[in-house]
Amino acid sequence: MCGIFCLLSLSPAQRVRDETLHEHLKRRGPDFSRDLTFAGTNPYYQCLFSAHVLHMRGLLTPQPVQDRAGNALVWNGEIFGGLPLMPEENDTAVVSERLSSCDSQSEILSVLSAARGPWGFVYYQKAGGYLWFGRDFFGRRSLLWNFDAEVGALTLTSVASRGSGPSPCAWREVPAVGVYRIDLKAATEAGCVTFEVYPWACGGRDLVLEPVPAGCSAVMNRSGLVLTAAVCPLNTSIPKSLKEEEFPPNSHSCVKELEQLLASKEKDEEVSRLIDVLGEAVRRRVQSLPYNSPPSNELASVAVLFSGGIDSMILAALADRHIPARQPIDLLNVAFKLQLPKKPQEKFSPFDVPDRISGKAGLRELQDLSPERRWNFVEINVAKEELQKTRQERICHLVHPLDTVLDDSIGCAVWFAARGKGFIMEDGEQRPFTSSAKVVLTGIGADEQLAGYSRHRVRFTKSGHEGLIQELKMELDRIASRNLGRDDRVIGDHGKEARFPYLDEDVVSHLNSLPVWEKADLSLPRGVGEKLLLRLAAKRLGFGQSAVLPKRAMQFGSRIAKMEDHHEKASDKCTRLLVD
Repeated sequence: MCGIFCLLSLSPAQRVRDETLHEHLKRRGPDFSRDLTFAGTNPYYQCLFSAHVLHMRGLLTPQPVQDRAGNALVWNGEIFGGLPLMPEENDTAVVSERLSSCDSQSEILSVLSAARGPWGFVYYQKAGGYLWFGRDFFGRRSLLWNFDAEVGALTLTSVASRGSGPSPCAWREVPAVGVYRIDLKAATEAGCVTFEVYPWACGGRDLVLEPVPAGCSAVMNRSGLVLTAAVCPLNTSIPKSLKEEEFPPNSHSCVKELEQLLASKEKDEEVSRLIDVLGEAVRRRVQSLPYNSPPSNELASVAVLFSGGIDSMILAALADRHIPARQPIDLLNVAFKLQLPKKPQEKFSPFDVPDRISGKAGLRELQDLSPERRWNFVEINVAKEELQKTRQERICHLVHPLDTVLDDSIGCAVWFAARGKGFIMEDGEQRPFTSSAKVVLTGIGADEQLAGYSRHRVRFTKSGHEGLIQELKMELDRIASRNLGRDDRVIGDHGKEARFPYLDEDVVSHLNSLPVWEKADLSLPRGVGEKLLLRLAAKRLGFGQSAVLPKRAMQFGSRIAKMEDHHEKASDKCTRLLVD
């Protein structure tokens, strides 16, 4: 992973470097930093590439990478399939080499279409004078843009800095609709930037030319070329038996009956297939580690954002299958300090939030399933004073340009969790502990695909399976803009890399291929019907109570939502994110 930056100047006017932004980039990539500048003379333009490398796999490859022909690449990504990659190879070097061999637009698109995994990039193609950039199909890596019309300067960066005051900033996330190309000569002559868009061949996604920075414009590429869709379209079939009656009676209300249902439901083949596909996605992400840095048996290489809920439990169990038993796995569990109760209580702990309680219960299940493994359950405790200080100094810049109460709550919770600084229990005693893991697995994507949110149940109640399918399609269409860029910026700030097994292309294609009633049955109660297929997989893996634990949003489970303002809506603009 890297912090990448490109400044395209269409005039000789100089811009003052944003030192705050530069520091954010360096924290993303602490292992190597370098700048590269190249220019055109007739007409004039200048490109500054800056890259800050977090070494994650293969041999360390300095960035920006410049080949013999003068092409240059900054790459923030991981290749988990599609392009041949040996264990000792670095994906940045492989992608640069493949792009260097391209003689046409279609060949460049073919390379990018084949790259399975998260990525954001900027590529200078010297022949013809073009600048290419974009994000992967789901937008799993952050890329922001803005255009300063006064000096004719376009900036692309992994992370920005928020200006002071309440006025809106020009930073926006680059939409994950495809890749973009700028004709540098034409842009310089016109004094403004036109983006040629090469969209993903949708995979069921509706193509919309998203808004671009003020002073710029976007057009579809004249050749009509597209990137090959990364996943298959969503199965939109509706069960015939339910077309007339969308709301079957709820006949399962007892927890014991629900557990029997989970244990006996005849979906063996589908459950096995999901475990296989998801297990392979996890394997790719926990075994793709620096080639020349053998892991220590004392320090974890992999951590899981861990609430004890079904999504994180399954990731931990599957990671356990593919990480040597002698190596620990860090379970990162965050809690925000509760207010003292009005009536004194025995054994009251201000950090016994719901996610801490379920996390400890989940830890016991994992210990029973894999007693040889050292599970480092990291209790990350955050008081109000530290939250407010860190939000102002760091987190507000990382969440930006998103700005809602929900973005603030999740951004802060994920930042503290990913930092991994807290306590673990050893021999009945608490001792300070900071996670060493560079890889952080997160469960995002499970709820979006398997109907895990309460809004899915509401939509099903109102509109049946057809409405639920529409809602699930919308979830994946907007996941880049709602979640992934923000989470990448927040986790990357610690020099760690977020990895999303539930959003592996093979996992998404597999789940997209299934009819919706095989993935969820929202006629059943909470804790069973939503993410039913995943709950069956959890039972198969040997889990007990965690397999029927209802969904609890991170902002409520960690209790950050209760710490400051109790009367806000998630969609409200968050004034706490403003810089003083």
